[in-house]
Amino acid sequence: MIPLPKETSANFRRLAARLRGLVGKAIADFNMIGEGDRVMVCLSGGKDSYTLLDMLLSLQRAAPVSFELCAVNLDQKQPGFPERVLPEYLEGLGVPYHVIEQDTYSVVRRVIPEGRTQCGLCSRLRRGALYRFARENGYTRIALGHHRDDIVETFFLNLFHGGRLKAMPPKLLSDDGTNVLIRPLCYAPEREIARYARARGFPIIPCTLCGSQPNLQRVAMGKMLEVWDRDHPGRVDAIFTALCNVEPSHLADPRVFDFAALERMTAGPGS
Repeated sequence: MIPLPKETSANFRRLAARLRGLVGKAIADFNMIGEGDRVMVCLSGGKDSYTLLDMLLSLQRAAPVSFELCAVNLDQKQPGFPERVLPEYLEGLGVPYHVIEQDTYSVVRRVIPEGRTQCGLCSRLRRGALYRFARENGYTRIALGHHRDDIVETFFLNLFHGGRLKAMPPKLLSDDGTNVLIRPLCYAPEREIARYARARGFPIIPCTLCGSQPNLQRVAMGKMLEVWDRDHPGRVDAIFTALCNVEPSHLADPRVFDFAALERMTAGPGS
């Protein structure tokens, strides 16, 4: 049973119901979880992954299909990491969990020069450890806590710095074809997740590696979206909606639309 805030207000109940609805819709729209799936929920100790676990536990009780959940944390051996916070929280919930111990922190610090962005290598090492654990333990889905704003930020990072129209897909097959990643929070705005996390009083664990780099491009993208959301309400929603309504014929990539055959498509019978 998920413990609710001491004062469960009507506003909180509406917020929780809205987030459950958004997660349920995402799972249905992208066929994220099916009968018998074993879902590994990646729990970092941040607001997003705590909220993800809450939503999946809530939906699990009423879902039309039966699936398993296990929370998995990667202890990267960052100095000062409070190693008992997550186990005590999960034991209190009665949720099955596992902690993977791998010193990726020292590797990143040794390989990446001071002042350079550390997120790329850290992410690859973390992803490798989680993928391997999922394969070795028979998990059929890896659930990540990326939300709507993460997806929009990634779109602009690729647009501005990579020259690509590319974001984070709600569901992804790993490059080696052995893991299916799902992002059930893909429809959820970060501001609503933050409100939910504050109301629930999650024991947040800050990241002392990537969280200590204030000049990351992703931070800049996040600030840009915050300004847009404040000055132009609905703009970020519209951008995400656009990512869900792509028209390849109105872009310029011949790999996704056959411009060479356009005349044949429009020519009438006998032409």
